[in-house]
Amino acid sequence: MASKQQLSAIKGSKVLMVGAGGIGCELLKTLALSGFPDIHIIDMDTIEVSNLNRQFLFRQSHVGQSKAKVARDAVLKFRPDISITSYHANVKDHEFNVDFFKQFNVVLNGLDNLDARRHVNRLCLAACVPLVESGTTGFLGQVTVHVKGRTECYECQPKPAPKTYPVCTITSTPSKFVHCVVWAKDLLFAKLFGDKNQENDLNVHSKDGSSSSKHAEDVFERQEEENIEQYGKRIYDHVFGYNIELALSNEETWRNRNKPRPIYVKDVFSSELASQNGNLDKSSNGDTPSLSAMASLGLKNPQDLWSLKENSKVFLEALKLFFSKREKEIGNLSFDKDDQLAVEFVTAAANIRASSFGIPLHSLFEAKGIAGNIVHAVATTNAVIAGLIVIEAIKVLQHDIKNYRMTYCLEHPSRKMLLMPVEPFEPNKSCYVCSETPLDLEINTHCSKLRDVVDKIVKAKLGMNLPMIMHGPALLYEVGDDLGEAEVANYAANLEKVLSELPAPVMGGTILTVEDLQQELKCSINIKHREEFDEEKEPDGMVLSGWTQPRAAEKNGKTAVDSEVSTSSASEAVPLETEDDDDLQIIPTITGKKRKLSDISNETKNKRKAEELDSKNDVVMLDDENSDMSKKKRQQ
Repeated sequence: MASKQQLSAIKGSKVLMVGAGGIGCELLKTLALSGFPDIHIIDMDTIEVSNLNRQFLFRQSHVGQSKAKVARDAVLKFRPDISITSYHANVKDHEFNVDFFKQFNVVLNGLDNLDARRHVNRLCLAACVPLVESGTTGFLGQVTVHVKGRTECYECQPKPAPKTYPVCTITSTPSKFVHCVVWAKDLLFAKLFGDKNQENDLNVHSKDGSSSSKHAEDVFERQEEENIEQYGKRIYDHVFGYNIELALSNEETWRNRNKPRPIYVKDVFSSELASQNGNLDKSSNGDTPSLSAMASLGLKNPQDLWSLKENSKVFLEALKLFFSKREKEIGNLSFDKDDQLAVEFVTAAANIRASSFGIPLHSLFEAKGIAGNIVHAVATTNAVIAGLIVIEAIKVLQHDIKNYRMTYCLEHPSRKMLLMPVEPFEPNKSCYVCSETPLDLEINTHCSKLRDVVDKIVKAKLGMNLPMIMHGPALLYEVGDDLGEAEVANYAANLEKVLSELPAPVMGGTILTVEDLQQELKCSINIKHREEFDEEKEPDGMVLSGWTQPRAAEKNGKTAVDSEVSTSSASEAVPLETEDDDDLQIIPTITGKKRKLSDISNETKNKRKAEELDSKNDVVMLDDENSDMSKKKRQQ
């Protein structure tokens, strides 16, 4: 039961929830039952079938509707006396600015991506509103408290870059199944069914392409006289046969590697005609979501391991279904883990490629998890984390700083505990977000364009949405609805200029000021000219630094863990990222010196130290190769 003081703090509060997914549903329910009288929810997502196993406020009839609105309506049925305001919108929309955030006593995050988390963190800092972060993955989870000037902000710990793979590994020398999945999803699927104008590293030329301009056209273009079966077999032979033969022609590549084997339709099916695969009439009833190559071929269990022949049949059948039953979507499709036919195609293509390179095959269930970055969620963990969020929110409302805790939910007990509370850290003085520390950017100022800086650094790495870039008094770039046509044209022209040729030339030693007025964030970037970059290790052709990580943890220091942990000790963790709903993107370990709140009493410190001395466990984080399979393009 809550005390009178806690109930008093709750009754006078106004809270903002960002995210109404797995954690959000549990959190809204817990807030309502705890007596919070005024709750606002922002979520841009709609309900999908895959949400229903853990997002208990939603039902089958709600599929396609706004998560925020349905969650609100569901909770008001059993707590009609409270106020819940829902927004079916993106938290990055202009209406959710600093002034909007200032009206709340605390913000509670249940978000599903790094970009939105950073945005909310910055708005909370600008509005001086405490933020409670959270996330789960399977049986693991964490809750962290961020209060401006008192604890570290969400971005005080650098977030490791998502797992990426060199283009040459994906296209030429795969050694793991994940490489095959990336190839099937980001290259082959995109080439066949996505935007035809988008850059793609697949070889598109046929055997005759090099000798005759007549045959130099894109081999993926379907010819007028071809039927779907002929086209499918030609694509199969090209990507799994001819392209492998082409790769084998470079003997140097395979000197210390196992050579792949080309696979052609005739080799897989022998005398059996591939065109006899499946039955389109049997599989199609005009309902697009029900289309399934597995259903056509009588394959029922997604956890079965298909043979090469079965994978080949699924590949050809899925391609046939796309071009015969979903032809209007061709050219606009992107991979979606909830699209059954897309998952079947990618699984089959990845397995055929894996077979060619001697890599073990995987079931559709396993391939879907890799392709969709899925770490399967556990509803119980979401409920535990939601309860911990509310506990910390009540402490924030009472200004009970001494008792703030970052709490980690472990899969295996540590000192007979599944919940591990640790004291928050002080702000990182090297954090460019809350401490305004200058950053360094190594870049070739004679080759790189302003667009490269905007896209790869300002937006991708610094997470700014509406950036303004200045060199002294000169404004080099700005975005906004209030700009005139001449200004828009001028800034667009600047984007295409090399840094050293801008109206105010950017050279080594230049200091750029970058500001996002929406986030009320400003930082300085020191430019350092550098001639050359390693294409594999530095594919962006530039390196951002100056964001100093904390030093290694002191011996017998307090333990902080990420949500991806085993029961071992004192490596400091960074706040978790969720990739899909509340599913964690698993990231490499970052070690560091832990920073204590300055006003925690000596008695509390001594007590915590004594507790830590009893434990020999180390906390580590796991590095999952499946965390992000987006490929990086080399600098041309």
